[in-house]
Formats: sequence, C-alpha cells, structure tokens
Amino acid sequence: MVSGSVQEVPAEVTPLQFLHGEWAVRRDITDRRSGHTGLFTGRASFEWDAGTLRYAEEGELRFAEHRGPASRRLVYVAGAGSAVGVRFADGRPFYDLDLRDQRWGADHLCGADLYTVTGLITGPDSFVETWHAGGPGKDYDLVTAYQRL
Repeated sequence: MVSGSVQEVPAEVTPLQFLHGEWAVRRDITDRRSGHTGLFTGRASFEWDAGTLRYAEEGELRFAEHRGPASRRLVYVAGAGSAVGVRFADGRPFYDLDLRDQRWGADHLCGADLYTVTGLITGPDSFVETWHAGGPGKDYDLVTAYQRL
C-alpha cells in the first residue's frame, strides 16, 4: 500500500495532462523468494500520439548480480471522466486507473500470479506506484517514485 499525503491536482487538469512529460524514475525491488533486492533508475516519458499517451521508460537495472539496461513501453488511453486505461505496447489491456481521488488501485491477473498496483499523487510533479506480484511463480514488490523533470 502506498502511504503518504495526497496532494491535490487542479480539477481542470486531466489525468493524461498530469502524466504528460518527462519524469525521473527510481524503482526499488524486493524479491521475497530469492531474498534479492534491486534498483532501477532512469527516465520515463509520456508523449502524445493520436490522443493517447505513449509511455517509454529507459534506464539501468541492478538486481542481485545483474547490472544492465532495461526498458518498457505502455500506452495510456483516456476513459470516461478521470479513468485511464493502461495497455501493453501491443494494445492488450493491462489495468485501469482512476485518478479522481489522487490515488488509485487495480489488479492484473497473469496466469496464476496476481499483480496489484496502488498509486498516490504526492505533489503537482510527483507520484508513487507500488506493485505487489504474488502467486505460485512470484512474490515481489516494486516501489516506483516519479519526479517530473
């Protein structure tokens, strides 16, 4: 669960407008099965493309003995009101979030493993997402802090 104080984003700012731009990213990783911890540091961008936001993340991942480049791509699509549909880069649904209360939560079932996300807007230029992956194949947490550049 994400803790901290909720910070208001002006009502006239849509969720996609809030996310748009360049962000510094720090992701702390805790894998309870292996006992390993890790860190991803890098940059993310949310860029407009035909009414959607394309998310691109690039950086370095350090996990156990591994150290190297890492990246991911997602697509954010406006829904009704403050809802946002998050899709994998190939368009498959991932999860939906609603920023109405400056915080969100969602689940994504992947095989027998359940991914649960909670998020919190912590300021006009920052937010935090916490993921827990659990099931027969996984037991880890990711805590990602985003700070607008």
